[in-house]
Amino acid sequence: MRRSAVAIVASNALAAVVVFAYLTWVVPIPSIAHPGQVTLLNLVVFTLYLGVAFPAGWVWSMRRVRPIRDWMAAGREPTPGERDLALRAPLHQLAILAAGWGGAALLFLAVNLAISFAMAVEISATIVLGGVVTSALGYLLIERINRATTALALAIGPPLRPATPGVSTRLLLTWAIGTSVFLLGIAALAIAVLVDPGGESVRRVGASVLFLSIGGLAVGLLTTTFAARSVAEPLESIRSALAEVERGRIEVAVPVEDGSEVGLLQAGVNRMVAGLREHERLRDLFGRHVGEDVARRALERGVSLGGEIREAAMLFVDVVGSTALASSRPAHEVVAMLNDFFGVVVAVVQDHDGWVNKFEGDAALCVFGAPLAIDDSAGAALAAGRELRDRLIAELPDLPAGIGISAGPIVAGNVGAEERFEYTVIGDAVNEAARLTELAKRRRGRLLASEAVLVRARRGEAARWRLEGPVELRGRPVLTRIAIA
Repeated sequence: MRRSAVAIVASNALAAVVVFAYLTWVVPIPSIAHPGQVTLLNLVVFTLYLGVAFPAGWVWSMRRVRPIRDWMAAGREPTPGERDLALRAPLHQLAILAAGWGGAALLFLAVNLAISFAMAVEISATIVLGGVVTSALGYLLIERINRATTALALAIGPPLRPATPGVSTRLLLTWAIGTSVFLLGIAALAIAVLVDPGGESVRRVGASVLFLSIGGLAVGLLTTTFAARSVAEPLESIRSALAEVERGRIEVAVPVEDGSEVGLLQAGVNRMVAGLREHERLRDLFGRHVGEDVARRALERGVSLGGEIREAAMLFVDVVGSTALASSRPAHEVVAMLNDFFGVVVAVVQDHDGWVNKFEGDAALCVFGAPLAIDDSAGAALAAGRELRDRLIAELPDLPAGIGISAGPIVAGNVGAEERFEYTVIGDAVNEAARLTELAKRRRGRLLASEAVLVRARRGEAARWRLEGPVELRGRPVLTRIAIA
């Protein structure tokens, strides 16, 4: 508020002095009697008007900004009405400045009308043109100073429609105050000279043209700079944010500090990035539930019920004595132990290019070779089984587990209903791995593999295993030859 007050008072006082000096010593004035007394009269009126107009404008401005000051001082979010009031603060200041300069134009018209109609109109018109330039510059200046307040006001979200003039209006405003006003002044001067060629000296006319030309260049440069920065800076923030998103950094936000369509664009980019963050969170959650490979495949190809026949290897792992464990320890302690157990399982399986298809209480079904084919899926499952056994013994001796491994053709796909389904694997190899796990719980090494997976593995991994005799597995009509490592 202090910066705004200083800027407005200084710019308007300077503009008023310039306009008065221009009218007094530069612009051609019609011939009148007692020009010195007329100048003194206008100087007195000018001084008195400034003494009244500035305090009145200050009081008017303070009443307009009091609601904005109150919610900012309270340290809370603004209401939609307070937000819109803050966004329209530059427009309100524009109205106050226009009223002040308009009042000056009417006052000087009335004061000089009795002296000379032509002079009164010329003075009044010059004040109007000066007021147009100063008011528009004040608007651009206040909008620039109020960027931080605008950003706070827009923290609750942008309005449904632009609350301030948009880019096209700003550009037209820039053209009007930086070009058209001064060209109109030069045109009016040319008309006056054409109507009365001998009325003014060439020096006075030349000084007027020079003054208007320099003023047009200076004001045009100033207004164009303000207008360009008011558009370029928000667009640069948007470009920077999009560059960060392109590099995969989606934890970015564009500061919304404009109430026009530029601000709506900034807010739109923030909504887009928020949507990307939500999509990434869902994808991450989806991947944690079904596995990254399944999630990636679903995102690329879509999802539908049904499956496909794949050649894959299965690893089933189940904790030994989980019922006794649950009855002898508190539930939260059991959950913590199982989370540690599954953490080792997931890490080992992922290191060997497999994925955990599902957790079943204290057991897990791990798949190698579906949905994405891998080189030597049988060998990867066997290597994962050996490493998993060793790590569980070393890291979780209180949670012994049986591990069964098998391989063969399976059906991998989405099973369930259209409203709710899961990606799973079905086949004899799955059943065989589960039955081998039951048997492994009663064996010393607690790790068994079927001959089917051993013959599919490459020689390097297969050489680490030793075939034993056939055994009968529950629910299977034929004997299964097993292997140990």
